[in-house]
Amino acid sequence: MARNKPLAKKLRLAKAAKQNRRIPVWVIVKTNRNVMTHPKRRMWRRTKLKE
Repeated sequence: MARNKPLAKKLRLAKAAKQNRRIPVWVIVKTNRNVMTHPKRRMWRRTKLKE
C-alpha cells in the first residue's frame, strides 16, 4: 500500500483496525460466558474492506 495515503482512507483503516478487536474479558465475566465472540470480527485475508 502506498506510503502517502489520503487522510480519509487512513481514518477509515484506523477505525476498522480499532473495531477488529476481541470483546473485553470483563464482558465475558459479566455475562457469565453468554457473550464470548462478536460477529463483526474481520479476518484480513478472508474479508476485504470497501475502500
